[in-house]
Amino acid sequence: MKRLLILLSLFLSFGLQSQQIIPLHEQPYLDSLQNITTTNTSNIPKANAYFLLSNYYRNIDSLLSRKYLENGKTFIKNNPFLSAKYDFYKAQYYLDRNKAKAAIFYEQAIKGLSKFKTEESDLLQSSAWYSYGVAQKDKEGYPFLLKIILEKSIPLAKKYKNSRSLGFLYTQLAVILMYNAELKKAENYNTKALEILEKNYPNSAELFFTYLNSANNFCYQTNGDEAKKCLDKAEKLIAPYPESSVNAFYYYSKTLYCITKQKNSEALPVIEKGIFYAKKFNQNLLAQMFYFNKYDILRKLKKYHEAKNVLEGILTEKSLALDLNNRKTIYKQLSILSEEMGNAREALAWEQRYSGLSDSLNTENIKLEINKIESKFNAAEKERKIATLNAEKKQKELEVNKKNSYLWGLSFILVLALSLLLFFFIIFRKNKKISEQKINDIKQKEELSLTKAILDGEERERERIARDLHDGLGGMLAGVKINFSTWSSSHLDAEKDQEFYRILGQLDSSVSELRHVARNLMPESLLNFGLETALQDLCEFYIRKDLEIDFQAIDIEKDLPVTIQLNIYRIVQELLANAIKHAEASNILLQCSQSGKNFLITIEDNGKGFEKDIEKTSKSMGLRNLKNRVNYLRGKMEVSSDTQGTTVNIELNIDGE
Repeated sequence: MKRLLILLSLFLSFGLQSQQIIPLHEQPYLDSLQNITTTNTSNIPKANAYFLLSNYYRNIDSLLSRKYLENGKTFIKNNPFLSAKYDFYKAQYYLDRNKAKAAIFYEQAIKGLSKFKTEESDLLQSSAWYSYGVAQKDKEGYPFLLKIILEKSIPLAKKYKNSRSLGFLYTQLAVILMYNAELKKAENYNTKALEILEKNYPNSAELFFTYLNSANNFCYQTNGDEAKKCLDKAEKLIAPYPESSVNAFYYYSKTLYCITKQKNSEALPVIEKGIFYAKKFNQNLLAQMFYFNKYDILRKLKKYHEAKNVLEGILTEKSLALDLNNRKTIYKQLSILSEEMGNAREALAWEQRYSGLSDSLNTENIKLEINKIESKFNAAEKERKIATLNAEKKQKELEVNKKNSYLWGLSFILVLALSLLLFFFIIFRKNKKISEQKINDIKQKEELSLTKAILDGEERERERIARDLHDGLGGMLAGVKINFSTWSSSHLDAEKDQEFYRILGQLDSSVSELRHVARNLMPESLLNFGLETALQDLCEFYIRKDLEIDFQAIDIEKDLPVTIQLNIYRIVQELLANAIKHAEASNILLQCSQSGKNFLITIEDNGKGFEKDIEKTSKSMGLRNLKNRVNYLRGKMEVSSDTQGTTVNIELNIDGE
């Protein structure tokens, strides 16, 4: 049951994000919304229909979801309530893509909705508060989410005693309590949800999910009989709709039930059905959770090679392994599996990867497990050598019985020698690792010094060229233009000598372009007004008719060292240039924020993306230059790209240079 409690944290991610409750019979629901968008109705029904369509497709087809969202926006027409709803559904769209951005839009939605004292407004606020807590969960923790539900969401929903929202919130609260092993408390809240939903909404999707959550809770209490009752009720609701996207969730709960009842063979076909539905509706993370259960069952059935292939497939697919805790669990399972297969060396390798990840998560107890596996490996090696010596000794005993005492003495000496060698080998490896670490530290410092010298030289050269262009050639051209203007005013006629004045205009444009180049080489706004203003000017420079840039600055301090501001400016400049020139984006989101000594840069575009092999594309996208500047500021950069666009996340250390 302990392993199931581990998987509970995985299932919780679905429970906490199932805010888009769609009717179980999905197609008529979608058809009715599509019909509203095509009929000659007023703006409000059309806007609402587009928002709901966006919400439905947000995890199935992100481009279509965004399209419906923006279509709904066109029908707002200065309606403040629709504007607040737009903020809510835009937050829904970003919830699984950018939780920080989603949280901002939820706050805007709550602020806008609070101006209206209606049932729809209160229930939407309740949902917005709940989803805001979900968006902030990773940052603030479960106590914060629990507080939001109890103090914000539920009080608003309780105004309307038997609302679906109140039943939904009770079962979501049960999920959180279940995750924290408060299984009896979770059961009480599931019962409260059932009292509302069974009586007032007997065929609703909310009731279906409450049955599933109740079944899961009973499974974790090893009460399979009660779990079966809840599963049967859920099956009765979903059975008429074999094409519904929520079938995968039903089969996941049924898998937990089979595991609870130790019906491992029966669980495998259930898992295959769940995988079919999860893949059909692009529920990648849920599909990987099915595979994890499949691995566990195969291991129990001692089908070790099949189990290992399944687990390695989960790592390769990455959906489940993106979460560090999940990846740590997978590494641990691979270590255990390798040990059960008799491969001590591979078990040690997986245990070391598990340990490295645990260290980054501040887990100290794993070192004991590594020592245990390493000791087993060393003991196995030593036992093999001792067995060889004993075999040789027995052979000699058969040949010459009189040499027994001599052979025993020799064996003892050899064992002692091996122990000493092993001891010195461990000391040598430890010292070698320390030396390698020192050498790496020295190399890193030298690389940083070299990078600093290169970047400083580059900026000095930019500044020199900019100064020469602006003060030298720029001044000369400006003087020539002034002299021509003065001379022409007394010697030429504006109507007769139009060609001369056209050339004079070209000279004026050339002077302006030269000054623009000089400012680009060394931005004056950065030196005069600081980083935030310089970045705003940079974005405004790139904006044009077919390109929209949304720049968001959060808590950027004005007293940053100029060298750091300049490096951040160059990084953003390179990111924007890549998005515009190479990705051919028409919509770019740029967010820069500062938190203490950390500076965060996030840029998203809707361009054509690039190949997954970043090294191959580094020349065209300028990533190599970016990496140099990021490394110089002891930062890290993550890039993800597909045909729907590119996202770059950069975290910089601005604690000195």
